[in-house]
Amino acid sequence: MRRAARALLIALTGAATLTGCADRDLFLGGAPPAPEEAIRILPGDGARGVRANGRLEVRVPEGRLERVEVNRAGGSGRQPVAGRISRDGTIWRPVTDSLELASRYTVDAVAVDGAGRRTTRHTTFNTFAPPHRLIGFYSPESGATVGTGLIFSLVFNRPVLDRAAVERAVTVSARPAVEVAPHWFGHRRLDFRPRERWRPGTRLTVQLRLREVRTGPGAYGIQHKTLHYQVGRDQVSTVDAARHTLTVRRDGKVVATLPVTAGNAENPTYNGTMVILERHAVTRMDGDTVGFGAEYDIPDVPHAMRLTRSGTFLHGNYWARREVFGGLNTSHGCVGLRDVRGGGPDTPAGWLYRNSIVGDTVEVRNSPDRTVAPDNGLGGWNMPWAAWRAGSALH
Repeated sequence: MRRAARALLIALTGAATLTGCADRDLFLGGAPPAPEEAIRILPGDGARGVRANGRLEVRVPEGRLERVEVNRAGGSGRQPVAGRISRDGTIWRPVTDSLELASRYTVDAVAVDGAGRRTTRHTTFNTFAPPHRLIGFYSPESGATVGTGLIFSLVFNRPVLDRAAVERAVTVSARPAVEVAPHWFGHRRLDFRPRERWRPGTRLTVQLRLREVRTGPGAYGIQHKTLHYQVGRDQVSTVDAARHTLTVRRDGKVVATLPVTAGNAENPTYNGTMVILERHAVTRMDGDTVGFGAEYDIPDVPHAMRLTRSGTFLHGNYWARREVFGGLNTSHGCVGLRDVRGGGPDTPAGWLYRNSIVGDTVEVRNSPDRTVAPDNGLGGWNMPWAAWRAGSALH
């Protein structure tokens, strides 16, 4: 009897407990599911080695998504990934394939179920990190207005063994359309140019689709971006080393003739067509960095515009006598224009600097030196078109 009474008591107690739980769930609208069930995220939390084209989505089997934030951790802070929640509120996907290799991503999502209860979930994942990452460096940055002589040049951080694969992944197009041809200089540099200089007003689009492109054993590209440039007016500056002059033509009309001093007899200026690579309001010129030892070291050269990687500049010169400009060639290969210390805006050097942009063409004539090499700066304009096109890995 005592055992039966005890069994009955346990049964009743258990029934009461179950009834109590059932009543509570009914009152609250049911127990909420676990966050990982209420909000399902791909890739999974803590995933590693995710491919750039891997599946990225946030989904709810019931209810709706209220907010989703996906961010890439970067050196300059969080970089958001653009995405959209579907009309029915059940799924979020990125707008474009925007994952970067060798990166850490965070996903933060908030969902609301039918009873109005909110569930939050935070996950992280890491994308595939190639053992050898190929990066192409270029200048100027996207959005720049450039001169008609610009050659788009990519210099890679490591040798490219599969040059054809890389060439397929990089395109340069123009509006209005012209043929743009690639040319390899060795295994680390890929340049693009048309037959003739760009027409003023041309819009250039560069597409780098190097992400996950295999460039050699264990080496992969990681860049996936689109660059845009606007070609400005056509300006060509012609240096006559024998006459010691620089004549500026803009859209075919002479706008200025300036006195200059070019390279001396021992260090003449290169002949040929060059392009302004970069501009510096002031820079240091140290002869030791270009093979001239301690012959000069000037820490404050004004209005300097680089023409070659080997060290040829158009620049202001405040240390030479006034009669040198237009009369003598005294430099170590650069082309100097009269200036004042600190850079005067109304000096010949200041005027040229103010009226020049990256991509402008500079031609040097009547110098006793050889023609500048096609790979020294953007000297590719000195190469015949047939020879240029022959430098493609796909032809």
